[in-house]
Amino acid sequence: MKRPAAFLLSLLIVAATALFGAPAGAQENSSPEPAHLRLDLGQLSPRVITSTDQAITVTGTVTNTGSRRIVKPMARLQIGERLSSPRAMDSVLAGNPVQDTPLTDFTLLAEELEPGQSARLNITVPLTGPRGAGLRPGVYPLLVNVNGTPEYGGAARLAAVSLLMPVLSTPGHANNQATQRHSKLAVLWPITDSTPHIQSAPFGVPMTLTDDSLADELSPGGRLYSLVSAARAAQETNPKIGGSLCFALDPDLLRTVDAMRAGYRVNGGVAGKGADAASNWLAALRALVTGRCVIPLPFADADLTTLGKVRGADGNPDSGLMTTALNGTATIRQVLGVESKAGVLWPGGTPDDKALSAISLGGFQTVLTDSGKLRAGGDDETVTGAATLSDGLRAQATNSMATAGLTGFTPSAQTPTTYSGASQRAVSTQNGLAAIAFEAGLGRTEGADGGPMLIAPPRRWDATTDELNAFLSGLGKLTNAGVTAGATLDDLLGSTPEGSASLVASTRSDGGAAVADQLSSLDQDVAGLMSAMQVDPRNRVEPQAIVGPVRDALVRGSSTAFGPSAVASASANATAELAAIRDQVTVEQPKQTIALASGSSPLPVYVHNDLPVGVTAQIALRNTMGIRPEQASDLLFPAKGGQTRYVQIEALRAGHLSVDVSLTTPSGTDLGATARFELTSTEYGPITIIITVAAGCALLLLASRRIYRRIKESRGGTP
Repeated sequence: MKRPAAFLLSLLIVAATALFGAPAGAQENSSPEPAHLRLDLGQLSPRVITSTDQAITVTGTVTNTGSRRIVKPMARLQIGERLSSPRAMDSVLAGNPVQDTPLTDFTLLAEELEPGQSARLNITVPLTGPRGAGLRPGVYPLLVNVNGTPEYGGAARLAAVSLLMPVLSTPGHANNQATQRHSKLAVLWPITDSTPHIQSAPFGVPMTLTDDSLADELSPGGRLYSLVSAARAAQETNPKIGGSLCFALDPDLLRTVDAMRAGYRVNGGVAGKGADAASNWLAALRALVTGRCVIPLPFADADLTTLGKVRGADGNPDSGLMTTALNGTATIRQVLGVESKAGVLWPGGTPDDKALSAISLGGFQTVLTDSGKLRAGGDDETVTGAATLSDGLRAQATNSMATAGLTGFTPSAQTPTTYSGASQRAVSTQNGLAAIAFEAGLGRTEGADGGPMLIAPPRRWDATTDELNAFLSGLGKLTNAGVTAGATLDDLLGSTPEGSASLVASTRSDGGAAVADQLSSLDQDVAGLMSAMQVDPRNRVEPQAIVGPVRDALVRGSSTAFGPSAVASASANATAELAAIRDQVTVEQPKQTIALASGSSPLPVYVHNDLPVGVTAQIALRNTMGIRPEQASDLLFPAKGGQTRYVQIEALRAGHLSVDVSLTTPSGTDLGATARFELTSTEYGPITIIITVAAGCALLLLASRRIYRRIKESRGGTP
């Protein structure tokens, strides 16, 4: 009877668990199955805890994204130990879980959630009670923990959001405040394109974009609009923080938006919708940066290491592309009417020695780079301030931990996320703010003396307006509490370099070689086109103006916005620009079959040249079975017109013939599309005649031999 009794007892325990939920301790383990719930954070308040804050409030929505009903979903807020070492901070920023204790009891969100259903989450933790009294100044990991029981499953943690909370002081504990360190703080504010949007912009033709997403980014609520409006609000409400911003501008973005104002098209020939948004945004940006700190990014945020590997027709690196990439100050001056800070560049990726030499030759004395990429000379110590690189360049380090926090971690099998992309952006903004507070010395026991900091958000920062405002407001709280002190980039650049340093090698597996090879092939085609062009005295357009958009596209192709394997995407713009030039010099397709008057006749070829420059080209005949063309010669086709040229051919047989006719430059670069010529020939060429005569002679010999044998046989048979 013992076995049936044990079985019955187990059955009762399972039934009770399903009805009443598992104990809290049993719900701490994450579910090994795919995520059942998604947690969307709506609000986290405050972002930095001070003595005036009475409670922590977290709101949001929990949604059943699985295929099974969730019974008794419940949530609570948990807190970990104060973080005191950089290693502990790095671990949390990488998404690793920490040991935490409850700040609240579990709150039931709903009796059950069917697939697709949602429930509101609202958690408030008073800071005036015993739980708030234990908080000291520092940075703490928080966890929004959602548990539940999936249908046919056991109780488990089904969703969670982990983030960091800076604590300056708590209510009733005004004496327990953060030690004032006054770490100088300057912030780079990146105004960059999410990805190069230009599909083609040939000389004299309206620009075409790959899509119209840039118009959305420039409009209210868009990414670029939010970056400008949040910075403007900070200048007006908190001059200390607004004055600490230095605007890093992408010259290619400025040029693209400036061109949008005059009208543009998107892929497919549809008129773009963002002309007004472009005008308004550019005016707002001009007002924002006038009289402020401005530095250039490389054109299109090019990876200078990759760009330095692009080779021209002579096999040597194309230095002209590097010149284009480093000439952003001229574009900023032309579009916005402001001067950039002299000699300062914020390059993407990790410039190699050749790229650093090009930067130095381009007139720059200082490069801004992640402190995690700098190594002090002769050892593996990272540089947190300034150091001297090769060619005498000064490297000013940006704070690596703050950048990691603002960027967020990439989910993996070990650190999965159960929250939405919008929540991820909110978490990264909060974690970046906490990382700044920690690096300034808040709660640190290792390396507690916070030094000057240069903060570099992600180059294509996609935080919402609310998140950007919360970030800047949080910086204001840190400054008011004396943890940081608003500074300018000039304040940081005035410090003495700590010594010599080097940049670590690029993490790209091939160092951008695949992209560079593709761009090199296109660059050689561009050189072939340009060498075939001549200035037309009527139009007076230089060939450089015609091929200029293609060369800009080559620089654009090395943008850090493209991944290391996105070779096709990186070269798409240059390929389209090149095709736009090639297609303007082409052979006209004949509308009817051409009858050759003789076995050796000239073939009429009509060529259009719609470019404003003269083009030297050769008429190439391919698929020439049945004909023999003369050797191709260089022919000049005047600008903006058409000409008929004759190619001498020789028919090798009679009947229907076909031949493919195309144009190439003298260096072999193809022009336009290939035209199929259909021909008829009634004349015999010399080879046909020779074959016919030979056949006739053979027939005559065979006939003569047969006649001879018959005569001989008839004579032999006569008595």
